[in-house]
Amino acid sequence: MALTIGVDVGGTKVAAGVVDDRGTILEQVRRPTPSTDPQQTAEVIAEVVDLLKGKYEQVSAVGLGTAGFVDETRSTVLFAPNLAWRNEPIKQKVEDRVGLPVVVENDGNATAWGEARFGAGRGHDFVVLVTLGTGIGAGIIIGGELYRGRFGIGAEVGHFRVVPDGRRCGCGNRGCWEQYASGNALVHEARELARVSPAMAGRLLELGEGRPEGISGPEVTQAAREGDAAALECFGTVAAWAGQGLADLAAILDPGLFVIGGGLSDAGDLLLDPVRAAFERSLTGRGHRPTPQIRIAELGSAAGIVGAADLARL
Repeated sequence: MALTIGVDVGGTKVAAGVVDDRGTILEQVRRPTPSTDPQQTAEVIAEVVDLLKGKYEQVSAVGLGTAGFVDETRSTVLFAPNLAWRNEPIKQKVEDRVGLPVVVENDGNATAWGEARFGAGRGHDFVVLVTLGTGIGAGIIIGGELYRGRFGIGAEVGHFRVVPDGRRCGCGNRGCWEQYASGNALVHEARELARVSPAMAGRLLELGEGRPEGISGPEVTQAAREGDAAALECFGTVAAWAGQGLADLAAILDPGLFVIGGGLSDAGDLLLDPVRAAFERSLTGRGHRPTPQIRIAELGSAAGIVGAADLARL
């Protein structure tokens, strides 16, 4: 049985798992991320790999998935927004410590690969994964191959601009898609509604302990599941932006399947139904072309680990 280790490196945690060639995680460990210190972050990654490698001697390689720009050689993180990594040669650092081949990949790419191989995208060769979380991440599979772009930093779809001079984005631009169709966008809509029309947002304010700033994503989802009109309006607004963006991507990439992941996907049909409706309204040439499917991701938070581990085999 071929075993590899997948590591999901985030701004708050390093999660690693031993994964077999069927995409099953045999064992998993987590450690806090020392995100302000590149050297310590490399040490923590090496520590969790060494721990798992010591228990599974068959491990042959390591895949690292991280948010940020990974170069075309899959070895250097050019920029990571939630880590102090700038032109960080993380592949070499970890290889020197653990004595195994290491592959570095963007976390959206790793997640997309995991879902395409073992999750909601099984059996599809043209898949676009979009994660709706704090921001928007993505990964693109074309003809069964991961698309990375010329410099390795493709699929940053959260940063195509949908509103000229719109909301400020952490990338430095304004009006990016993730400012309107992410988990943060949902919270923005709910808090704004609570400030402008507190009577309408009564249930949201109740769940937020009386303050607009107390409203977070889980509260909006809970209220929507209860049938609260204000919460459902917020979901409808964000879903409309999400569906329109997917339609734009369909015009460019023509996938057979969109997979929706990230924290916002936990809302299930509360999100998916209005996303599909908005997508169908916005799709170029609707009624005269095949329509891609839209599904919720299946692997959850494990997708990044599974995908990174599988990419280490290639």
